[in-house]
Amino acid sequence: MDRVSSFDEPLKKLLGGATAKVMAEHLDLHTVGDLLHHYPRRYEERGKLTALADLPLDEHVTVVAQVADARILMFNNGRGKRLEVTLTDGSGRLQLVFFGHGVHKPHKELLPGRQAMFAGKVSVFNRKMQLAHPTYQLLDASDADEATEAVDAFAGRLLPIYPACKQLDSWRIAKAVDAVLPSAQDAVDPLPASLREGRGFTPLPEALLKVHRPQTRADVEDARARLKWDEAFVLQVALARRRYADTQLPAVARRPTPDGLLDAFDAKLPFTLTEGQEKVSKEIFDDLATEHPMHRLLQGEVGSGKTMVALRAMLTVVDAGGQAAMLAPTEVLAQQHHRSITEMMGELAEGGMLGGSDRGTKVVLLTGSMGMAARRQALLDLVTGEAGIVIGTHALIEDKVQFHDLGLVVVDEQHRFGVEQRDALRSKGKQPPHLLVMTATPIPRTVAMTVFGDLETSVLDQLPAGRSPIASHVVPAKDKPHFLSRAWERVREEVENGHQAYVVCPRIGDDAEEEKKGRAKKKAAEEDPDKRPPLAVLEIADELRKGALAGLTVEVLHGRMHPDEKDDVMRRFAAGDVDVLVATTVIEVGVNVPNATAMVIMDADRFGVSQLHQLRGRVGRGSAPGLCLLVSEAHEASPARARLSAVAATLDGFELSRIDLEQRREGDVLGQAQSGVRSSLRMLTVIDDEEVIAAAREEAVAVVAADPELEHLPELRTVLAALLDKDREEYLDKG
Repeated sequence: MDRVSSFDEPLKKLLGGATAKVMAEHLDLHTVGDLLHHYPRRYEERGKLTALADLPLDEHVTVVAQVADARILMFNNGRGKRLEVTLTDGSGRLQLVFFGHGVHKPHKELLPGRQAMFAGKVSVFNRKMQLAHPTYQLLDASDADEATEAVDAFAGRLLPIYPACKQLDSWRIAKAVDAVLPSAQDAVDPLPASLREGRGFTPLPEALLKVHRPQTRADVEDARARLKWDEAFVLQVALARRRYADTQLPAVARRPTPDGLLDAFDAKLPFTLTEGQEKVSKEIFDDLATEHPMHRLLQGEVGSGKTMVALRAMLTVVDAGGQAAMLAPTEVLAQQHHRSITEMMGELAEGGMLGGSDRGTKVVLLTGSMGMAARRQALLDLVTGEAGIVIGTHALIEDKVQFHDLGLVVVDEQHRFGVEQRDALRSKGKQPPHLLVMTATPIPRTVAMTVFGDLETSVLDQLPAGRSPIASHVVPAKDKPHFLSRAWERVREEVENGHQAYVVCPRIGDDAEEEKKGRAKKKAAEEDPDKRPPLAVLEIADELRKGALAGLTVEVLHGRMHPDEKDDVMRRFAAGDVDVLVATTVIEVGVNVPNATAMVIMDADRFGVSQLHQLRGRVGRGSAPGLCLLVSEAHEASPARARLSAVAATLDGFELSRIDLEQRREGDVLGQAQSGVRSSLRMLTVIDDEEVIAAAREEAVAVVAADPELEHLPELRTVLAALLDKDREEYLDKG
């Protein structure tokens, strides 16, 4: 075991308390191993300068540049002084400012012509980029001999630039890495020897050395290729073990019965299924017919007909004598699914009732806010098996809920449910039930392989006939206020043509606590307009009623309303009695009003790309074309605006989810979805490294098939144990 221990050494033993504390608090680095896996973000070549022209606003940057000029300026009638230094690197110029006592040292050292590394946060002052009080390290010496030596020492050297924070700049991190680098020799190598040799990888200790202290660019490439593989492979082994464990579980095969419920349902469908629906249904039916539990992820755009595919799977299971449960993330959505499924099934959903079909079954709803009597009846129908299909929220997972014979669990919008909840519901079956997970958030293939790697994937990518295109436009409210007035005119026109509209805002705006924060932010906003609080439903609804949309019926919908109130508003909106609904993102999932053709999203830059795409999917659901207006005060050149332009430019959810991922760090994406697995990705980028992930998955499957317990691969077991939290590992073992 000694081989692991040097990686587990706490940093404070080696670096001193203060540095170790900053690393723990701000960079989440606690042990020698953590620091060795904190890789440089990029490398500066001595003499090759970062382009000052490309500096990002509001980020901590490290630049190598030359001093062009430096001057002391007096202010406050000579009482205050500041030093302004201008840097240049051929691509652009950058200003540094130092105030007060901080002026003396840089004034002596930063002389025109000198070169140095500077680190600080980029801000804009008087329309110019600047760094205030940056830390710096001179890269040349004053006396000629020393200068030549320094140049030789740096010549051709690659300077690693580490992800840093305000309290600890890149070169201090580099010094700390120097202190722990000897421990790289003790790295435990997770790759089986045959795989390592077969693919010609650099040994792990050497890869760590090369990534932190490369002599050449080729060293960096070598090291990165190796370290990426480790991350992809370890993660894929963890997932392959889950899948393997699942295939060892017994399940009841559920095969369709001829002339049963499914056939009766298909016979009364007023339309034919799309090719995609047929293909995906076949994949699901094949899985249901096997003796171990299906684990399938069904992804498809809003409106691609996922519910229809899921319903046919549920009917098959009922035909085969089992029960099916559908789990929805919110009550509104559960009620909606219940409504649309009973409508689609007609008399087939009234098994055992007067006028119901003798081939039918009962479809019950189970949510937290139901009355006692209705709830008792629903629970009774589940225990006796009277109800073949149940649709509900988390309430389905409670201990009191018992099934007669649970055969299939359908989970809607997986990203709202942890793996634990999925497992809790699965434990309700006499044997583990089959599992179908649905999501309307398109997930690129690599992410599906990584995040949902324990599920097989089916994709519905055709939209059913009759869906209308949606036109999307960015409305720059700050630069062009008349565009916003035009947006409200467009909403009026839609309503005059007999349609309806949504207006979406990021917050509600009626909370005392929120109000207090709001007032503080408003005050801050007067000083700096970028700091104003996000627009609120209640305020915007009020303004619209009095102003731009006076005379139309404008109603609000948000999460803090009483469930009955929410239902009432939604019912009236669906019935066409409300012209404009001003809401928070509660409408993001599952609200279906074909007559709503326009959507205005306020402060659109405060929403993520996938969320905007989901929201937009609520319009254009009928035969009339949809219109989505993304209102933003973000500056034209900002990343936020670029994001909005991307959403406006394409309706392809897969393309947008790629953009979304490129802009968020992978850690966010994986961190939430792989509950229990600490995001271990430092080097691997889920989007760009598709080949690595696919190849690692193949190798992982082969390794696990040959040695499920990894008995012959103790190093791999050690590394896995470090990656997986204890309870997750127990979960894997139980499986």
